[in-house]
Amino acid sequence: MSSGFLALSVPTILGSAMHLSSTLLPSLFLLSGTIGASIGPVANVEIVNKKVAPDGFSRSAVLAGGTFPGPLIKGFKGSHFRLNVEDKLTDNTMLQSTSIHWHGKYSFFQKNSSWADGAAFITQCPIAANHSFTYEFQAPGQAGTYWYHSHLSAQYCDGLRGAMVVYDPFDPHRFLYDIDDDSTVITLADWYHYVSTVYAISFILPIPPASLTAANSAPGIPSPNSTLINGFGRYQDGPASLLAVINVIKGVRYRFRLVSISCDSIYNFTIDGHKMTIIEVEVDGISHKPLTVDTLQIFAGQRYSFVLHASQDINNYWVRANPNNGISGFDSGINSAILRYVGAPDMDPTTFSTAATPLVETALRPLEYTPAPGEPFPGGADVAINLNIVLDRATGDFMINGASFKPPTVPVLLQILSGAQAAQDLLPPGQQISIPGGAPGAPHPFHLHGHNFHVIRSAGSDTYNFDDPVIRDVVSTGPSKTDNTTIRFVTDNAGPWFLHCHIDWHFNEGLAIVFAEDTRTLKNEKTPDQWDELCPIYSTVTPDQL
Repeated sequence: MSSGFLALSVPTILGSAMHLSSTLLPSLFLLSGTIGASIGPVANVEIVNKKVAPDGFSRSAVLAGGTFPGPLIKGFKGSHFRLNVEDKLTDNTMLQSTSIHWHGKYSFFQKNSSWADGAAFITQCPIAANHSFTYEFQAPGQAGTYWYHSHLSAQYCDGLRGAMVVYDPFDPHRFLYDIDDDSTVITLADWYHYVSTVYAISFILPIPPASLTAANSAPGIPSPNSTLINGFGRYQDGPASLLAVINVIKGVRYRFRLVSISCDSIYNFTIDGHKMTIIEVEVDGISHKPLTVDTLQIFAGQRYSFVLHASQDINNYWVRANPNNGISGFDSGINSAILRYVGAPDMDPTTFSTAATPLVETALRPLEYTPAPGEPFPGGADVAINLNIVLDRATGDFMINGASFKPPTVPVLLQILSGAQAAQDLLPPGQQISIPGGAPGAPHPFHLHGHNFHVIRSAGSDTYNFDDPVIRDVVSTGPSKTDNTTIRFVTDNAGPWFLHCHIDWHFNEGLAIVFAEDTRTLKNEKTPDQWDELCPIYSTVTPDQL
C-alpha cells in the first residue's frame, strides 16, 4: 500500500447510542487508501507476486489482492462465504503454490466442510500456480473478528495475510460504541526484508523446492526487520517512511478490532493517553465482559475488540506495538502509528507512554456463563493429553512427545476419505490438553483448528478456573518452566485438525500435531469436484514450481 492521503467514508453505526450524522463523521482512516477494497462474502481472491516497500525497503512479496495486508474480507452473521482463490504466483524465489486457512472458531469451524480448512497436506493439496480453488463455508449464527493466511510452509511470512470480520447488527455490546466498520480494523505484522525460503530449515513440504539449497538456507530463527501497523512502518536506520494514521473525532466511541497477523512477534500494544475496554477475545459469538486496560499483550494469531473513547485533548498520540524480538523501542517512529484527533496538526506526536494497567488473561470472563466441559477439577476430562516440547538442536526440529511433524505426501483428509482408519476412531467427547511452559523458543502461541477451547489454566497462573474461563483459539504456553497451560474442548467436529505453534518458523520446524477426529463420520464427508482435482494437479508440479 502506497498512499498516505486521508480517506473519508460514511461510517457504519451499529446500534449506536449516539445518533450522529454520518455527514459529520469521517471514518477512521487505517488502511491508507484501501478501505474501499474490502471484499466478501463472495469474491475472487487473486494471489500475486508484487514488489512492495511498506517500511521503505523494497522486496518481492506474496500478496492477496496485491496489497499488504490483503483486502479485508467481511460478511454478516449467517453469511455464506464463497471465496475463489486464484493462484497467479510467478516468483521462483518463493513458493508458487498456495493454500489459505480461514482462521476462526465457531463461524469457521468448517462443520461438515473440513475440506475448506485450508491446511496444506492435512485437509487439501496445495493450489498449484495458474490454478484456482473455491472455498465455501458458513457463518451460522455467529460473528466476530478473524483473519486469513497461507497455510503452506512459512509462506504467510512473505505477505499472504489479512483480516476478516463477521458483523453482528445485534451485538450485545453495541451500545458501548458508535462506530464499527471496515476502517476500525487494526492489523499488527512483523516484516522481513528477505524471503521465507532463505530461513527454511525443515520445510513443511513433502518435497523441498529446488530453490532451497544449503547455500540459501540459514540456521536459526530470523528476526523481523520492522513492525507494520496497517501495512506501514519503519526499520532501524531506514528512511522516514509513512506511518499509519488513525483519525478520530473527539467525543466518539470506536470499536477497534485488533488483529495480530504476526509471523512470530509478540506485541505489547498501547495508545498513549487512552484506555481500552476489551469486549471480544477472538471468540466469535461469545462476547466477554468488558475489561478496561491500557496495555494488551497479543500473540501471533490472537485478536481483541476494544472500545476506545476519544475523550482526550485534540492532539496527536503515539500508537505503540513493541515486539519481543527484532528492534524494540520507538526511536524515529519504529514500532509505531499515530492516533490523530480531527483538528490536530499534521505532525508526529510528542506524547509519552504512561501505561500501568496491563491485560491479565485470567481476568477475562465470558459475558454469559460458559463453564468448561468436564468435571470441575484437574484431570476431570474424558481424555487428558500432556504435550512435552523439546528441540533437537542437531536437526533444528521441534518434537512433541518425541515426534516432529512431517507432512504426508497424501493429505490426511484424503487418506481418511479413501478408507484409512489408523488414526483412531471417534474420540471421547471431552479432551484436556496440558502444555508445559519454558520449552525452547517459548512462549509458544498454540492454535487449534476446528474448535475453540476453554483455558482452565493460563500461563503465569497456578490456579484453575472451571466456571467461567476465557475462551480462545490461540493461547500462550508461557515462558517459565513453572507454567502449565491447560485447555479443554469437546470433540464434536469430525475432521483432521491441526494443533500447532503459530510462530510460523516453529511450525515450519515441526511444532505441530494433527487430531484425526471421528474418522468414521468423516469418511462420509462430501468434497467438491474441484477439491478432488487438487492433488492430481499438484502431483505434476516440478520441484522448482512448488
